[in-house]
Amino acid sequence: MDIKEIKKKLKDELGGKRYDHTMGVMYTAASLAMKYRCNMDDCLLAGLLHDCAKYVDDKEKIKICKKNNIEISEAELMNPSLLHAKVGAYLAKTKYDVTDENILHAIEVHTTGEPGMSLLDKIIFVADYIEPGRNQAPRLDEVRETAFNNLDDALEMILHDTLEYLKDKSAVLDPKTKSTYDYYRRKHDS
Repeated sequence: MDIKEIKKKLKDELGGKRYDHTMGVMYTAASLAMKYRCNMDDCLLAGLLHDCAKYVDDKEKIKICKKNNIEISEAELMNPSLLHAKVGAYLAKTKYDVTDENILHAIEVHTTGEPGMSLLDKIIFVADYIEPGRNQAPRLDEVRETAFNNLDDALEMILHDTLEYLKDKSAVLDPKTKSTYDYYRRKHDS
């Protein structure tokens, strides 16, 4: 399936705002790919498909995971919307015929991150946060500027702000987000 076909399908499935966000992530990922010399096609495709499971009902996400032996963490059981990343990687493979494991992995980790992410992983994670349609996050202008100067520093800032937001809201925290932050914080300090 080519990018045009995927765009058409996603526009119908995701609806206006989510589709606009998806386009923003795709084009932001492309910009970061140019800056950091990452494969442009991989960044475009991963950015386009990163939220392809957002429309899937939470109960259906759990069902898909159980049926396909996709691990569900305690945090994901408590907040199944987090599963859109893992289910998105599954749908990218089964519905959109993506076979590149690097692209699938970038989709899978775009919400929590993970220690030792690849360049593609980092680009999709950061692009999801800084795309032009976003306007609510603290320090957003600073994070956007940092993203085009030092991707790891931007990643650390995003993770820090995400942890603070979740703490303030008393929301469910996936431990993977904390371990990712700790990893990049240590890397920054060394």
